[in-house]
Amino acid sequence: MQPASYNLKVQKWITALSVVLFVAKVIAFYITNSLAILTDALESIVNVVAGGIGLYSLYVAAKPSDEDHPYGHGKAEFVSAAVEGTLIVAAGVLILYETAAHIIKPSRVGKLDMGLVMVAITAIVNYLAGSVCLSIGKKNRSLALLASGRHLQTDTYSTLAIIAGLIIMLLTKLFWIDKVIAGAMSLYIIYNGYKIIRESLAGIMDEQDMHLLQEIVGVLNENRRVNWIDLHNFRIIKYGSHLHIDCHLTVPWYLNVHEAQGEIDTLINLITTEFGTTIEFFVHTDGCMPFSCRLCDKFSCPVRQHAFEHKVEWTLENLLTNQMHRLKKDLP
Repeated sequence: MQPASYNLKVQKWITALSVVLFVAKVIAFYITNSLAILTDALESIVNVVAGGIGLYSLYVAAKPSDEDHPYGHGKAEFVSAAVEGTLIVAAGVLILYETAAHIIKPSRVGKLDMGLVMVAITAIVNYLAGSVCLSIGKKNRSLALLASGRHLQTDTYSTLAIIAGLIIMLLTKLFWIDKVIAGAMSLYIIYNGYKIIRESLAGIMDEQDMHLLQEIVGVLNENRRVNWIDLHNFRIIKYGSHLHIDCHLTVPWYLNVHEAQGEIDTLINLITTEFGTTIEFFVHTDGCMPFSCRLCDKFSCPVRQHAFEHKVEWTLENLLTNQMHRLKKDLP
């Protein structure tokens, strides 16, 4: 099964699960009348809505490239994550409002023990579902699944804080703690919503994923071939779980077209083996220049014009430059 189709299948289960957990939390709130549990239930409404949005975005992202969308439909995932982050922030603001309203007009807390058990079960299920989402999302590089996974685990942490507060309330009978927990969790929820919005906007604006680039640089250095004299102008664009990579590979100028293509194929196979097959490449080959000799350790080169002096280790900084690397003495 293709990663995009598998992501869609996982999101269907997550959406269905969100509905079940939301119902459980609403029941727990009616049993206890706890404001803290109400905040948990309100966040679960966001889980349900966001799950539906994520489901639709993955359905769109799974569509193949067409004439109108030559790079595919993966950007839909970024839009989905932005909407989900916005909903999370809105939920946090609504929880703050409800907290303030209950401070002005206090309400009595009811059967905490029964509500405690129900909320604890939802926390366990949420955490496991979030772990699955994060694992598959990282493997398939799906921002929609990563957003869902982080949201589910954020929901778990907030639920655990609520459980701890309910236990303290049961032992101490200090029911004002209920409102303190609700206020604190609303701020935490707003912060996590902001992080999801920030990441989705980075994808929409084609911001470089520096962490991914650093991983690729490490793999390239470890597996560098003697004919790969230089690599520069390295760019990555994300389309949801799909990646588009542009780069310039410098090879010995005397290689024929088939030999140069063989070096490109090896480079592509290396990256796809390590980072998945849903990657589109545009690799431009440059023939080496006389100044490349000082950096080239192909000692068997029959046309060398300068002695080898120094091998340039590929780094995140020098791979992003748009010029061939050279020593200072060869700079114009």
